Amino acid sequence: MRTVNPSEVVAASKFNRFHLLVYLWCFYAIMFDGFDIAMFGVSLPWLMEEWNLSPVQAGAVGSYSLVGMMVGAFIFGPLADKIGKKKVLGICMILFSVFTLGAGLAPNTTFFTVMRFIASLGMGGLMPMVISTMTEYSPKKNRALIVATMYCGYSLGGILANLIGMYLVPSTDWRVIYWIGAIPFFTLPFFFKYFPESLSFNVIKKKTDELASVLNRVDPGGNYKNSDSYQFSNGQEAYKGSTVKKIFENNRTVSTIAIWFAVFSCLLMVYGLNTWLPKIMQQSGYGMTSSLSFNLVLCCGQVLGSLFGGYLAEKIGHKRILISLYILGAVCFVSLSVTSNLFLLYILIMIGGACTVGNMNLANPYIAEYYPPEARATGMGWALGFGRIGAILAPTLIAYILAIGIAPQNAFIAFAIPSIVGAISLLIVNEKYGSFDKLTEEKAGMKMKAPVNA
Repeated sequence: MRTVNPSEVVAASKFNRFHLLVYLWCFYAIMFDGFDIAMFGVSLPWLMEEWNLSPVQAGAVGSYSLVGMMVGAFIFGPLADKIGKKKVLGICMILFSVFTLGAGLAPNTTFFTVMRFIASLGMGGLMPMVISTMTEYSPKKNRALIVATMYCGYSLGGILANLIGMYLVPSTDWRVIYWIGAIPFFTLPFFFKYFPESLSFNVIKKKTDELASVLNRVDPGGNYKNSDSYQFSNGQEAYKGSTVKKIFENNRTVSTIAIWFAVFSCLLMVYGLNTWLPKIMQQSGYGMTSSLSFNLVLCCGQVLGSLFGGYLAEKIGHKRILISLYILGAVCFVSLSVTSNLFLLYILIMIGGACTVGNMNLANPYIAEYYPPEARATGMGWALGFGRIGAILAPTLIAYILAIGIAPQNAFIAFAIPSIVGAISLLIVNEKYGSFDKLTEEKAGMKMKAPVNA
């Protein structure tokens, strides 16, 4: 009997059709997650007009949804490490698709808020699932770029929401965008049939048949069998005990808290911009379509930041790129508050997208890989859960800033503060206590010997 380390098999593998299958499902799921999150900001001007909402009331509705996302991240992350990421991901897709449709049928603000809250439980739980699963199934050599481009689905969802808001909603109704958000529900049978369960869960449950089947697709030359012994380098004992406790073990407490504050800062900026950018630009004198075009540019910046940053992360290191983007973000938001040139505004908003969602896209695989395989969904879920506090505060905080009577565009300067906090937080993270997958040149060049111990 040979001993096989599944994470090393994946780390040493080359991207093939199986990796693409996982990638496309994760991309699809996160795209609709991004679509569902962006639709509130896109539909906000029409919601405020139809239900006569003040900025503070509208901000509160957005914040209630973000509370649900925080709760979802805290609950579903640890749950996935216990019952499997595939099951939890399916539950999350059901929640956000069905109840988003319910929000589109809402007769009043209260019903709408309840539907959005329940849908947001699924949105909050889905994000750590796709991030940790894609990280687990990505070859080490290109992991940063693969996860970052997968997460571009989030930005693509935002782009689609904005395009629908610009060209379809004005001639129909704001509810249409919520009805479209129900599409994932109808694709669930295909998801459950083709999407693989996580390797770590299969190792815990000793599902050797599934492990052999999946690893033979990851590495077709490996000839893996159900008679092999499958375990990670830290052994089976690592899977006993609380996964929440594991994210603080082995001197990871300070770094874990620092990661939480970095995510808190980033999500505060992300949801502040997603919710209020169209309204800020509308109050600054731009028409509705022009205001939504700024959101479109923001989403394009998120994609470009993810792609370019992912490439650089593989060359000069994840942590350096993340810190640099936070610092660049601070400069960008200060500049936005004093700029009136339209072309420069578009450029700065695009950079802002790269330094917020683009930065978060790059941080996701870094955070997930910081923790051991058996606790990655928990580590990612709790980081995003704590970060959701920033997301919850953002809509109401920006609403209060706008309500005090300052020039709307000057509100951008508030985003420079979390940019600086995020950079300082990441400087505190100590990488030597992380559980980053290792891949030597020798392992990368060997199909079978590297991941298999006699």
